[in-house]
Amino acid sequence: MSADMLHIDVGAYALGLLEEPDRRAFETHLSTCAACHQELGELRGIARTLDGIGPITEPVDAMPVPPEPSVVTDLMRHRVRRERRYRTARGLAAAAAGVVLLGGALGTGFTLGADREQAAPPPQPDTGTAALMRNGQTASAADTGTGVTGTVATQGKAWGSRVGLRLSKVRGPLACELVAVDARGDAHTVAGWSVPAKGYGFPESAQPQLTVQGATALAPEEIVRFEVRTIGEGRTLLTVPA
Repeated sequence: MSADMLHIDVGAYALGLLEEPDRRAFETHLSTCAACHQELGELRGIARTLDGIGPITEPVDAMPVPPEPSVVTDLMRHRVRRERRYRTARGLAAAAAGVVLLGGALGTGFTLGADREQAAPPPQPDTGTAALMRNGQTASAADTGTGVTGTVATQGKAWGSRVGLRLSKVRGPLACELVAVDARGDAHTVAGWSVPAKGYGFPESAQPQLTVQGATALAPEEIVRFEVRTIGEGRTLLTVPA
């Protein structure tokens, strides 16, 4: 508190209006300030006189008496002090709220990040041969001469046809291919594979059937039939109508 403010506190101190921290500060100042000490002596006499005067009833139409400048100054100083304390408390409350919000945001971000890491990946479309055999247009056949049986599934695409094949009762060792035959009799290779010696679909075979998938530029309506042929010899093991 400045010395000027302490000089102003003389009236408030004489009337007992100072708060405890201001009262102690003024008393420290009073011990070194002769002017304040002299003024306090004069004001104490006035304060004792005021204590003996009861309330005075003024006429209704009486004009209010303006307060003394020292009283106005004291009131303004106390008001400034209260506003300063209020602003400080409000600032601390806002800072605390900001910390809480920041902590909540960080916690939320961490939780969301953890959820994303632990969430199961979205299901992928089934593009395997099993889905093609289940959803495509299928046709089956068996060759009495070779004993080979099989099923072909076709699914039209913008670029042609997707084709799947399940083949059984074929022995090896062989190199085979699946061809799509169009209306002109031209053969278009769809897929190729090799057959082990024990083949597919026999008791000694490792697997009951062979499953392969391929494609052709022909649209489904352009395909007349499918043929399983041996590569090299060109022998037809199975014919499946489209």
